[in-house]
Amino acid sequence: MKINRIDHVSINVNDLSEAKEFFLDLGLEVQAEWELDGEQLDRIVGLNDVKTACVGLGMPDDQAWIELVKFYRPSDEKDIQQPFANTLGIRHICFAVEDIEDIEAIVAKLKKKGTEIFSEIQQYEESYKLCYVRGPEGIILELAEKIR
Repeated sequence: MKINRIDHVSINVNDLSEAKEFFLDLGLEVQAEWELDGEQLDRIVGLNDVKTACVGLGMPDDQAWIELVKFYRPSDEKDIQQPFANTLGIRHICFAVEDIEDIEAIVAKLKKKGTEIFSEIQQYEESYKLCYVRGPEGIILELAEKIR
């Protein structure tokens, strides 16, 4: 087996429209929307009586995309667990961006909507300008611009 690329990252959410709006505000575009249920989905995800709604978001260049999934059935008994940057497991998604200074306007817009900003834009050595934000339901994003 040869891995060619990452196809998508899936994020389970309770409020599908809020999560979708968050990623649209960042400039992603809706690639697809669908609902699934039935025995085949049950077998795929290893649960019983599954019903989901999904939104696929990506960039116009059709590289990897974000898949937002709302499980109508069964629901997660524990509800949303707010992770921190050092919480074990898969923790954040990093978007490579151009001209991160333009991101300041997007970050300001996200702040107005209540998005938690971990830090203002910071420069890491002579290699990157970085900023971390927490979106709805604990989603952590890193915005990174490579300094050329």
